[in-house]
Amino acid sequence: MSVDTAHTDAIKAFEKKAGVSFKDARFLETAFTHRSYLNEARVAAGKNGNGPTEHNERLEFLGDAVLELSVTDYLYRAYPEENEGELTSYRAALVNAVMLAGIAEELGVNECLLLSRGEAKDVGRARSTILANAFEAIVGALYMDQGYKAADAFIASHVFPRITEVLKTGAWRDAKSAFQEFAQAKYGMTPKYETVRADGPDHDKRFVISVSVGDILVAEGEGKSKQEAEQQAAVKALKEKDTK
Repeated sequence: MSVDTAHTDAIKAFEKKAGVSFKDARFLETAFTHRSYLNEARVAAGKNGNGPTEHNERLEFLGDAVLELSVTDYLYRAYPEENEGELTSYRAALVNAVMLAGIAEELGVNECLLLSRGEAKDVGRARSTILANAFEAIVGALYMDQGYKAADAFIASHVFPRITEVLKTGAWRDAKSAFQEFAQAKYGMTPKYETVRADGPDHDKRFVISVSVGDILVAEGEGKSKQEAEQQAAVKALKEKDTK
C-alpha cells in the first residue's frame, strides 16, 4: 500500500468515525496539513509539482472561534442556573488542549496528519498540541465546507458529551486553588508557576508552564493562554499527588 493510499484510507476512516462527509475534500486535507510538512512536500513534488500549498493554521484560527461559540451556546442553554464564572470554567474544561487532543486521537486524526519527518517522530507533548490544533482546524474546515450548522452538529457529537466526564471528575474546578491548598497543608509552601516556553504566532500562542513546590518540579501544563497552561499544570500536579 502506498503512502498516498494509506493517507486516503485514513481520511475515509476518520470521516466514518466522525460522522462527516466533506463536499470539498481540499478543506479537510488542509486541516490535516501541519506547517512543517509543506517545505518537505514542495521539494518532493518539484518546482511544477502538485503538492499542498496551505497548512492548517488559518483553519485552526477559524475553528477555534466556531468551537467557542458552539460550546458557549450549548452551556448557556443546558445550565440556566449556573453563573458566568461556572459556565466559563465548564467551557475551559471542554475546549482545552488535553481534551481536544484526546477526542482527535479517538477519531483517528493521528493517522491522517501530514507532518515533517522530524515532527512525525515526536509522540509526546508536541504531538498532543498538534492534535488539538488539528481538531480546531477540522471544525474550521467543516464550517467552510458546509456552514455553522454542520460544524455545530460535529461539536455536539464529539465535545458536548464530555461534560458528563468534566462534572464527574471535577475537572472544571479551579485546580490552582486546590493544589495550592494541598501544597500549603502538606509542605507549608505555595506552588510556583514559571513559563517554560511560548510557541506559535502572536494570534495563536501556545504556552508551556511548569509548577514547582520548593525546588521540586511537579508537573507541566500547556494552553492557549498562561492561565490555561497554569490550570493544566495544576490538574497534572493534583494527579501526581494522588498517585504517590
